Amino acid sequence: MKRASLLGLLCCLVVAMPPPHLLLAQEASSGFDLRESLSALGVDSNVLSAPPRSGSPLAAGFRSVTYPTWKISPNWGVTGALEFVTRPYFYEDFDTTGYGAKGYILQSTLNYSRVSDKGSVLVRAGVLSTSFGSFLLRYDDADNPLIDMPPQYGYYYAPVSTSGLPGAQIDATRGKWDARLQFANSSPANPRSLFAHDQYGNWAGGAGYTIRQGFRVGVDAYRGPYLDRQYAYFLPGEKNPSTLPATGLGLDAGWAHGHTSVQVEEDRFVMPYTVIPTLRESAGYVELRQVLTPRWYLAFRPGYTAANEGGDVRCWEMAAGFRPNRFQLIKIDYEIEHYTVGAPANQSTLAVQWVTTLHKAVVTN
Repeated sequence: MKRASLLGLLCCLVVAMPPPHLLLAQEASSGFDLRESLSALGVDSNVLSAPPRSGSPLAAGFRSVTYPTWKISPNWGVTGALEFVTRPYFYEDFDTTGYGAKGYILQSTLNYSRVSDKGSVLVRAGVLSTSFGSFLLRYDDADNPLIDMPPQYGYYYAPVSTSGLPGAQIDATRGKWDARLQFANSSPANPRSLFAHDQYGNWAGGAGYTIRQGFRVGVDAYRGPYLDRQYAYFLPGEKNPSTLPATGLGLDAGWAHGHTSVQVEEDRFVMPYTVIPTLRESAGYVELRQVLTPRWYLAFRPGYTAANEGGDVRCWEMAAGFRPNRFQLIKIDYEIEHYTVGAPANQSTLAVQWVTTLHKAVVTN
């Protein structure tokens, strides 16, 4: 497949993107909106003291996600999601070496939208989160009721990356139906920048149906080449990456009633190789959130991955959340993970996270 060079021209038109629900939330015909989510994290984990880090089990980190929105007119806008994070911060960082800080463009798009009584259409071009799966709608620490991510999500060597993908997407709703279709320069399993080698077009999308208010079911999929020649598992003698398309298929459901909400996701992934066995992986989780009082809630997320190569993972994460006010959230979180391959086989992490949000809006018309 040819490198998607046209996407570079599209990305030159954009500056930045917040969660999709903000795109239509501006009632003014034009203006600027800035939202900020700031998080501080302290952890105690036996993974930090095991090889390769072999250091103290204690660590601290910081993360910020900035959401600028510029509404140019009732139909046109520019939005973004810009992340700055220290290392280690995410749980997947604990079993790798290195310290530091880095910034990421999670989303940065030029948008065109139309809304009517029958439905809506939103077209975006630039850097986007993958349209596969449902967890990225809760990726912000202020929206995620726990601290870690489900086991199939991550930055590195995960079937569904949280990194941004240069591309274009259309979202549409009509009645109780919603759908999305995305074309990107690389796979959600291995995001590539516009300046990287081995870029190959990938398709992703999904659809959902709201059975009744608070109860939605959905399906999604992605397909396209995922390997690059510098990939850790691209071994000598392997075929051209463009001839090895990965496939992801998923089901998800969300239910909310009163003070209780449940999210379920089940996925299947196939990553083809020729010099080593093709990787086939299943992954899923159930996320339960129970509000106890206006300030307190409890959350629980069991999850798993099962693969024909590399072993299986079972994880159980639980958290208690406290809101001192509507701008702040404090979480106490404990996670246990069991790995059938690798050491330590049993990994445990106790974490405390403080999240605060900021908001500033300027109406120009």
